[in-house]
Amino acid sequence: MTLNLRQAVTLTVALSICALLVVPGNFPGLSGDARITLAVFAFATCAWIGTPIDDTYIALGAGLALTATGVISSDALFGTLGDDTVWLLICAFVLAAAVTRTGLAGRAAAFLVTGARNVRQLVHLTTAALVVTAFAVPATSGRAALALPVFIALAKALADRKRLVVMLALLFPTVILLSAVATLIGAGAHLITVSVLWESAGERIGFAEWLLLGLPLAVVSSHLAAEVVLFTTTKRADRKGSVHITAEHIQEHTEHPVTGPWSQAEARCALLLATVVVLWCSEPLHQVPPAVVALIGAVVAASPALGTVNLKDALKTVPWSLLLFMAATMAMGLALADSGAAKWLVGGVPLDLPAWAFLTVVVVVSTLAHLVLQSRSARSSVLVPLVVAAAVGAGVNPVAAALASTAAAGFCHTLPASAKPVTLFADIPDVPTYTPRDLLKMSAFLAPLTAALVLLFAVAVWPLLGVPLTP
Repeated sequence: MTLNLRQAVTLTVALSICALLVVPGNFPGLSGDARITLAVFAFATCAWIGTPIDDTYIALGAGLALTATGVISSDALFGTLGDDTVWLLICAFVLAAAVTRTGLAGRAAAFLVTGARNVRQLVHLTTAALVVTAFAVPATSGRAALALPVFIALAKALADRKRLVVMLALLFPTVILLSAVATLIGAGAHLITVSVLWESAGERIGFAEWLLLGLPLAVVSSHLAAEVVLFTTTKRADRKGSVHITAEHIQEHTEHPVTGPWSQAEARCALLLATVVVLWCSEPLHQVPPAVVALIGAVVAASPALGTVNLKDALKTVPWSLLLFMAATMAMGLALADSGAAKWLVGGVPLDLPAWAFLTVVVVVSTLAHLVLQSRSARSSVLVPLVVAAAVGAGVNPVAAALASTAAAGFCHTLPASAKPVTLFADIPDVPTYTPRDLLKMSAFLAPLTAALVLLFAVAVWPLLGVPLTP
């Protein structure tokens, strides 16, 4: 389907939905605000799917339309920018800029990867290192950019073993995407989920609770994915033999020292990052909100005396477009809940299913959603409000349903354009990398595996950690 034809089909679908909503006799019981909300929601979703228009521009237009028509107030629209989750992400990016400036990431990579003596050790040590980066760098695209020099160093060191290089090229984005669920700041979609749960169901998930639920899933799924990547992209002969990656290989691709004594800046930054993470994890003990902890950390990281980065330079690394997108989609979620549109949408869906069957449907739909909506945040913006409303109607714990949907939506590996990290590692000058066929082959195994794993955690593991299937 050509781009113009796709846009025409998308516009036709959106206009058809709006036309049906405008006719007063259709859909009795649907309020005026709910009709407007559904029309705006349909237009935004179709635009995200079928047009090249920037996702943030579409979300802002939708939020403005809902405000102009009186569905939500201007205070509600602009108030989302002051949400504590937005501030959490801003400050996390400032902290990440401080970590990047000192070169701690390269030193940590050298420490882990140079300990590998065979291919499987290299794969799992790399996986462990990538999982850890979820605590230091928010957003998957930022982690991918940080990890790229490390991959290039490994690729140069293994230049005579092309299949291993291709395998590593696929391993990096795969683990980065699946391990994002480890922390609340791992992806913007997580913050959208937390906001929707609070606005729609009155359920608050903090950093510590998300860590407790998400980190085990991130570790297990990442290492299982590493085995899948190794199995689908290499042969037995490729996996035999030793590997020898030296610190010098890593040093060639970074300007910061990866061995030797730590500098004062590195030591200060490592201590600050460790302190912030510990305070995040111990929130139930001291009751200081994660956003406040992050703000303290950001102020220290950019301070003239103790900091390692200039505040002005650090703020340049903040993805302001993502923050505006999050704020606008939070407003859309608020409109869906308050107008009754979300409840009406799921009202005609048969919800008399066992809890495990309901979650199975949620996980399968969320896993496949990346084929339609490429933006991870957009997927959560569309799916989570509906999932929460449906869960309430089905007698399922909305927290379990929302977390399962968000975790399953983290799978987005099928096409090179499915996620920014996949796109980044698909085309690297002078380095052999994977093809669309390699992605499809891996996804054929990884998609059902990750979906089954998320369902297993939702049904058997999370209830043990305080999130039961039913409220």
